[in-house]
Amino acid sequence: MKTLTAQQVYRKQSDGLGLHPDERDDTRRHIISVLLENQMGSLNRVLNMFAARGFNLESVTVGETEDPTISRLTLVTSGNTKVIRQVVRQLNRLIDTLEVVDLTDSGDYVERELCLLKVSADENTRPKIKETADIFGAKVVDITHESLTLEATGPTTKIKAFIELMTPFGIKEVARSGRVALSRPLVHGN
Repeated sequence: MKTLTAQQVYRKQSDGLGLHPDERDDTRRHIISVLLENQMGSLNRVLNMFAARGFNLESVTVGETEDPTISRLTLVTSGNTKVIRQVVRQLNRLIDTLEVVDLTDSGDYVERELCLLKVSADENTRPKIKETADIFGAKVVDITHESLTLEATGPTTKIKAFIELMTPFGIKEVARSGRVALSRPLVHGN
């Protein structure tokens, strides 16, 4: 077994890598917020950067901010410290990028996701479906003789739990928005 120098140990640890081949690295999910100029091709350049470098995207959400010339792009990706640093560095190099923040590492943030879920429903199952939906704060947004369409918002863990509890009723369709997130300002105490 090869002995690592102090410098190699330091670099591996700062990159979140294991010191030995059998050690796990610190790969985890990160939410990255990007402010972009709201121009044609801006989103495409970001997505092409991810594809060209082999980075995985779990979720992409984009929309105008309070300023119509700027869009907020929320990306969810996984990687160890070294990979995420590289992602942030590459995003900052793109011409249309105004600001890049790894919300996961920058502190506290608020995250939400929207889910529309169409579930099989008849007169016997409707009350139980509505009762379960109420627990999650979900609303009925459409109703037919054979189905209910529900809208739920919340953190991804809540959305996953909602889908799991609706599965026994017979899910017909699911549409999820992906995560959106904003950092929370740090509050300094006296």
